[in-house]
Amino acid sequence: MTDDLELRRRRAAYRAAHRGTKEMDVLVGRYAEARLPTLEGAALGHFEQFLSVADPTLQAWIFATEAMGESEFSGLVNDIRVFHGLTALNDVKG
Repeated sequence: MTDDLELRRRRAAYRAAHRGTKEMDVLVGRYAEARLPTLEGAALGHFEQFLSVADPTLQAWIFATEAMGESEFSGLVNDIRVFHGLTALNDVKG
């Protein structure tokens, strides 16, 4: 079971750091490097789903000046923003 968890973390780390655009490689990759060692279960699954979102959408969410509204990833996007020193979005749900 631990091997499976580590494999999932390594795959997620690779996908996070090899997004396709340099900006997203850095933003999502560094966040993943810091957070993945503690993620497991549902939280890891949620991050894996997040990685399937296209770069233009993620970039718009992360660099937004307003909350992204109702999204299952709004809490995660806000955490990424705060991790990188960007202003937290006040009305983020999740």
